Amino acid sequence: MTDPHAPRHTIVIPASVPVVAVLGPRDEFLNIIEHEFDAEIHARGNEISVYGDRGEVALIERLIDELVTMVRTGQGLEAATVERVIGMLRAETEERPADVLTLNILSNRGRTIRPKSLNQKHYVDAIDKHTVVFAIGPAGTGKTYLAMAKAVQSLQAKQVNRIILTRPAVEAGERLGYLPGTLSEKIDPYLRPLYDALHDMLDPDTIPKLLTAGTIEVAPLAYMRGRSLNDAFIILDEAQNTSPEQMKMFLTRLGFGSNMVVTGDVTQIDLPGGTHSGLKVVQGILEGMKDVSFCRLNANDVVRHKLVGKIVAAYDSYEAERSSGPTSVADSR
Repeated sequence: MTDPHAPRHTIVIPASVPVVAVLGPRDEFLNIIEHEFDAEIHARGNEISVYGDRGEVALIERLIDELVTMVRTGQGLEAATVERVIGMLRAETEERPADVLTLNILSNRGRTIRPKSLNQKHYVDAIDKHTVVFAIGPAGTGKTYLAMAKAVQSLQAKQVNRIILTRPAVEAGERLGYLPGTLSEKIDPYLRPLYDALHDMLDPDTIPKLLTAGTIEVAPLAYMRGRSLNDAFIILDEAQNTSPEQMKMFLTRLGFGSNMVVTGDVTQIDLPGGTHSGLKVVQGILEGMKDVSFCRLNANDVVRHKLVGKIVAAYDSYEAERSSGPTSVADSR
């Protein structure tokens, strides 16, 4: 509860910055700030009066400064952005939230792709600094999407000549040959998420031309065998569903002038019973190797509906309790 005798502190929003851009339409962002901090806040014109604990007041002042900085870059704020900035300030990260959340990776049709958490920025930075990057984390953390954005950025900057996107078609298993249609039609459902991401990042009219020319290739993992991939940005998605042998095969396709990004969620393995995940095994083999980076994302990095992050965190807690408790007969199967 706010101390009624706490001294008042005044924060002034610069006259060059629209107040509504910082506090939100109908004070939407101000309401979030009031809910998240143990302080009494009043806004009048471009002045914000804050009463409360010094630590809370100092954080609110830093928050307003970050929001003002972001507005000045031309980035429109959203409620989710304000919440992310507050979370980063509470976590006392070394990097400024404004520096993290205004890093532009790719712009297309009026839409800009940026990292939305500190771990996501570290992931993007790792792709810039390392030849092989592993991104491990739950659904919705931007693992594949950010890798795709960096691939398109590299292609447009002529740092690579082509993009190769691949996934293991594990769910089809040995029954692939019994599915109706051509081979392309059979594997298309497993590659569809990669096509969907491409349509967000490129003019849809250009994608068929790029696919026909081989500038962008989307193929199941089995198609990588026996190849050496030079001057390419290569993404292996859903890597938790590779066997150790498939993972080794993929990694040894790396050619000159190429980058590889491997993404996956080790809690969502669809391999047949008894088969080890190549993504799990490779961590013990390559962790710490020069020019290889492992980036781990978690529920705090989920950028879908906020409830998704809470669901992921709840499942993480459930699994942690199960693994720390006595093993039941069902668990040991």
